[in-house]
Amino acid sequence: MAEKTIAAISTATGEAGIGIVRMSGEESFDIAKKIFRKPNKQTVKDFQNRKLNYGYIFDNNENMIDEVLLAFMKGPHTYTREDIVEIYCHGGHIAVKKILDLLLKNGAYMADRGEFTKRAFLNGRLDLSQAEAVIDLIDAKTDKAYEASLLQLKGSVASKVKEIKTKMLDLMARVEFSINFMEDYEDDLPLDPLYEKSENILKDLNELINSSNQGRILKDGIKTAIIGKPNVGKSSLLNALLKENRAIVTDVAGTTRDTIEESLNLGGVSINIIDTAGIRDTDDLVESIGVEKSIQIANSADLVIAIFDMSRLLDNEDEKILELLNNKKSIILLNKQDLEIKADKKLIENNFGNSTIIDMSIIEEKGIKELEDSILDMFFDGEIKVDNTVLITNIRHRDLLVKARDNIISAVNDVKKGIPLDAVEIDFRNAFSQMGEITGETIEEDILDKIFKDFCIGK
Repeated sequence: MAEKTIAAISTATGEAGIGIVRMSGEESFDIAKKIFRKPNKQTVKDFQNRKLNYGYIFDNNENMIDEVLLAFMKGPHTYTREDIVEIYCHGGHIAVKKILDLLLKNGAYMADRGEFTKRAFLNGRLDLSQAEAVIDLIDAKTDKAYEASLLQLKGSVASKVKEIKTKMLDLMARVEFSINFMEDYEDDLPLDPLYEKSENILKDLNELINSSNQGRILKDGIKTAIIGKPNVGKSSLLNALLKENRAIVTDVAGTTRDTIEESLNLGGVSINIIDTAGIRDTDDLVESIGVEKSIQIANSADLVIAIFDMSRLLDNEDEKILELLNNKKSIILLNKQDLEIKADKKLIENNFGNSTIIDMSIIEEKGIKELEDSILDMFFDGEIKVDNTVLITNIRHRDLLVKARDNIISAVNDVKKGIPLDAVEIDFRNAFSQMGEITGETIEEDILDKIFKDFCIGK
């Protein structure tokens, strides 16, 4: 690509030992030579590829800006497949900004979000699924999320997509042959092989689509709502899971009037915990808003943890909370087992036997480990497997896989109805094109721009 030379700060701003300013493009070396000086203040005529150079950055008036190390990397064996210069200066706000401003004054252009990685894609170093894995690596909050992103960066998704596309090409070749050549034969091409090949492709697509829920959870975490009446132990549970006093705990009903959100790393998975306001009938306007918000969060959560105070009799408010668990992944905690038990456990077990029910005493830390194990069992069968597993973590990829599957199903159904192959061929071609969008072989420019706008500047 004959592109303008771009520059950006590639490290986070703020106090740090080192900051990195990066350039990419055919003018990178020439711009660097204008501002870099050796310790004896001599200019540099040439640089050794991939060697660190010690020296100083001077502005256009020969005022020293910083003491630096500077690396020159000759394309195409670079991240962008273009010539790249990286300047390692002192961290902080000032040094990196002064050096970036100097590069821009000497002919570089400010990089857009994700433009370095976009050039890596456009220049053929990465496919689009690998490029998207870069931002997932940066955003990963747990080891398992990082591992899943790393596998995608290595090409796990691209490899599987290529495998499915090869099968699609074979299917489409059979359709094309039937359309273009079978009119010269007395008999039609047998359709059983077409159905068999289509079923094989659909099996592969469904496996990838089915992996997307686990992949999404690894990437984004499990949205977990803690619900219950006031003073049943919701905030105490949050504090126990976080192992810190994050939420205020008192005997006063209605202490928590708004949500408190925190993340917990549980076995390599991010658990996004939301402590909600106590659910009860109230005339307090502010508290009632909090109660309504609690119900909304429970309805949208991946997992609902409902806590009940077993030292009190169950009432109508408890029944309303139980109703929120219908058709939801839920865990029921029967708290305050350290006190005299007054609530009837069987009333809960008889109606919610499919939910995981745990006897708990938060004050005695009884049931906490069982709760943590139950969460992993519920979503990952107790074991989180990432190695050598193709997981769809990207919602864009999932949507394209679903569209491709629907097109294959539509085409096969039309063939079974007796619709001529030349009329349904477009569905097969659409499916093939949608698979290509995952890796970027067939994608529109506006979608491409939207993808890379999620990146940080400098990557």
